[in-house]
Amino acid sequence: MMNKTFCGYVSILGKPNVGKSTLLNKILNKKVSITSRKSQTTRNNILGIKTSKNMQAVFIDSPGIHGTAGRIMNKVLNKSALGLIEDSDLIIFMTHRLQLDAQDEFILRKLKESNAKVICAINKVDQIKSQNQLLPFIDQIKDKFGFLEILPISAKYGDGLDDLEKVINSHLPESPFMYEEESIIPNAHYENFFITETIREKIIRSLGDELPHDTFVEIEQLEEKEDLYKIHAVIYVSRESQKQIVIGDKGNKLKQIGIQARKDLEKHFKKKVFLKTWVKVRKNWNSDNDYLKSLGVGGTYESK
Repeated sequence: MMNKTFCGYVSILGKPNVGKSTLLNKILNKKVSITSRKSQTTRNNILGIKTSKNMQAVFIDSPGIHGTAGRIMNKVLNKSALGLIEDSDLIIFMTHRLQLDAQDEFILRKLKESNAKVICAINKVDQIKSQNQLLPFIDQIKDKFGFLEILPISAKYGDGLDDLEKVINSHLPESPFMYEEESIIPNAHYENFFITETIREKIIRSLGDELPHDTFVEIEQLEEKEDLYKIHAVIYVSRESQKQIVIGDKGNKLKQIGIQARKDLEKHFKKKVFLKTWVKVRKNWNSDNDYLKSLGVGGTYESK
C-alpha cells in the first residue's frame, strides 16, 4: 500500500514590508525572493517548493497589497496578489508587531469574501519589548477572522517557524506531489527574472531613500558558457534626473551595484559572471498598464 502524500499551494499575503519575502527565504533556506526595507520590492508571485517526507508545500510570495491602489503599478500588483486567494489551498496572512492598520483590515475584508483557510503569522515579535503585550493583540485578531491558528514569529531569526511549518503541513490537502522532490531546473523566464531582481535589489539597497521605485531592469544579452555567464543589463529610470543618481559620482554607484549583484549571481549560478550594466531613461513606464504587463509585473515564476 502506498503512503499518502499531501500537497498544496500556500500563499503568503500581507501589506508591504511585513516580511513576506524574508519568511519565504527562511523557510526554503535559500534566496528566492528579493528583500529590502522598502515597499513594492516584490513585483511578482514567486513559487518556492518545500518537500519533506510525504508533504509538499508550494509557496507563493505575493507583492504587498495596497488598500488604496491609486497608481497603475499598485493596481496591477493588487490584482496579482488578490487573485491568489481563490487559487490557494492555504493562506498565511502576515502582519507585524502589535497593530492592525487600514491596509491589514483591507486584506482581511478580501479574505472574508472567500472561503480561504488562513493562518495568521504575527511577524517581528523580536521587536516587541514585552511578550505580555502579545496576548491582548492575539485576542483582538481572533475577533477579526476565523484563523486556523495565530502564531507569533520572527522571520528574520527563524523563531516560531517550526510551529508554522507544522501547522501548514497539517492543513495540506491529500494530493500527489506537483513537483519532483529534487530542485526544479529553472526555465529561461525564471533565469532572466532572477537576474533582473537581483540587480534591482542592489539598486534599492545601494540608493536607500534617494530613489523611489521608479526603476526596472531588462536583460539585453544573456549568454551561458561552460564556466561563465555573460550578462548585459539595462537599468531604466523614469526621469532624466534619476539617471545620475543611479550612476553616481564618476560611476561609483553603478559600479557598486554591479559588483554586489555579480557576487550574488555567481553564488546562485555557481560559476563566474561577467555583468555589464547601463542606465537609460524611459519616461512614465510605471504608469503604462500594457507596458507593466509586458515586463511580467504580476506574473508567476518558479524558483530553482
